[in-house]
Amino acid sequence: MGVGIPDQVVVHPLVLLSVVDHYTRVAKDTRKRVVGILLGKVSRGRVDVTNSYAVPFEEDDKDPSIWFLDHSYHEAMFTMFKKINAKEVVVGWYSTGPKLREADLGIHELVAGYASV
Repeated sequence: MGVGIPDQVVVHPLVLLSVVDHYTRVAKDTRKRVVGILLGKVSRGRVDVTNSYAVPFEEDDKDPSIWFLDHSYHEAMFTMFKKINAKEVVVGWYSTGPKLREADLGIHELVAGYASV
């Protein structure tokens, strides 16, 4: 992060509901996980995560180093969200599941390229 490491992160309830809804619609009762983008703002050492959206994501069951995150979809969604609230920026991403996976570092690097924090 350019300005410094935030000392507080606040996740708003709408974000939690959206993540649970995404998981329930796409991956409940499967071994799949879901991935999405977190939007919000950073100010005075505090990150406010105020919104989120799901992103189409697939990963190979046999080779965890093979994964796909739909960049075009993310860019289109972010453009639409900016029209609604121009102050929101990409502050991170989420995935569901009990542990970190091999692809997570690559996903993080990809999303960090879109973050303006």
